[in-house]
Amino acid sequence: MTAPETDTATTEVDTEALRERVLASLTTARDRTTLLTSCVEGPDLTAQHSPLMSPLVWDLAHIGNQEELWLLRAVGGRDAMRPEIDSLYDAFEHPRAERPSLPLLPPAEARRYAAEVRGRVMDLLAGADFHGTRLTEAGFAFGMIAQHEQQHDETMLITHQLRKGPQALTAPDPEPVSPFTGPAEVLVPGGPFTMGTSAEPWALDNERPAHVREVAPFWIDTTPVTNGAYQAFIEDGGYDTERWWTPEGWRHIKQHSITAPLFWRRDGDRWLRRHFGVTEAVPRDEPVLHVSWYEADAYARWAGRRLPTETEWEKAARHDPVTGRSLRYPWGDADPAPEHANLGQRHLRPAPAGSYPAGASPLGVRQLIGDVWEWTASDFLPYPGFQAFPYKEYSEVFFGSDHKVLRGGSFAVDPVACRGTFRNWDYPIRRQIFSGFRTARSEAV
Repeated sequence: MTAPETDTATTEVDTEALRERVLASLTTARDRTTLLTSCVEGPDLTAQHSPLMSPLVWDLAHIGNQEELWLLRAVGGRDAMRPEIDSLYDAFEHPRAERPSLPLLPPAEARRYAAEVRGRVMDLLAGADFHGTRLTEAGFAFGMIAQHEQQHDETMLITHQLRKGPQALTAPDPEPVSPFTGPAEVLVPGGPFTMGTSAEPWALDNERPAHVREVAPFWIDTTPVTNGAYQAFIEDGGYDTERWWTPEGWRHIKQHSITAPLFWRRDGDRWLRRHFGVTEAVPRDEPVLHVSWYEADAYARWAGRRLPTETEWEKAARHDPVTGRSLRYPWGDADPAPEHANLGQRHLRPAPAGSYPAGASPLGVRQLIGDVWEWTASDFLPYPGFQAFPYKEYSEVFFGSDHKVLRGGSFAVDPVACRGTFRNWDYPIRRQIFSGFRTARSEAV
């Protein structure tokens, strides 16, 4: 069933305002890329710090190559600058484990290439009218590239967390807050709501189209599950009790001797973790971080609950029960501001559970955007009426039961790449990502 579009992104294009938005988005992304690739020296740029991740210098040149492919060539119709490197930076041609062995551009050359591409893109942007094709309408291609770079900025931040050695990045901590004393869970009413979007101009193909979903009433945690709550699961023998785990999850944690979230270790009667090169006590009031889908699912079973489905998560985040509308964000239709959510690598950690009351949903659910990606129970599948655009490798090739959906973004995600409709996905074993979760239960339970 097709829904009337009830999200409120405008379809009217103010060309100069859009040009300014594109410029700001591209500049913000590049500033972050520059910081992430200049805070360490050459060997740390060219090394592979984990077989799960690319060398930082590969990400740097890949960012430039994708910008050239989509903006200079596809939008601008210009000739390839360096066609001989296209295959080196094709993410589908070379798995991450192979990339260190490729003849990659060295750091100085990668920087020059990315800068030259950006200079030519600035010339293209100056004359863009954002009309004519689906790729250029409302600046979609520019927005796609800004999102792509920010997604790699998050990937590079993950690499920094995996990197051994002293601290290279710093940022202020989130503002301290009093311990959250509100209700532990919120009832989300049953009924239809509009999921996805057909109007958000920079939304990616897997977020489209808007459509109606019917949802039974359910309860959802007001805040993400905290480190303190997760420690109770550990102390109760959660990692040693098979009944909490799916068969695949149980095999995985036993095969790899997993007994706690990634980067945690026990020190006597306390838990420590390695966080961007610094060892610290695990903060009890922060949302738990670096857990796999299997771990999130096992915790939920132990707690007598379950993970929310992707549909439930989005209804909790976007549905306004007073108007019946689906909002762009939990707090409304305005773009994210610092008081709404922990985004953009402004802080290099989640904020304490219960933070950002101004960012709560109409039902009072907090921290649905930012802080930690939240695992859902759902496989990554297309919406009814899905159409791959502008290339099937962005989403379509990943659809199926191999990948689980994460929603909401993390502290490492920029606002340009995070919406109430934004969908992320990964294998259920993944833990290096900035992933956490919250739990839910059906109303009848």
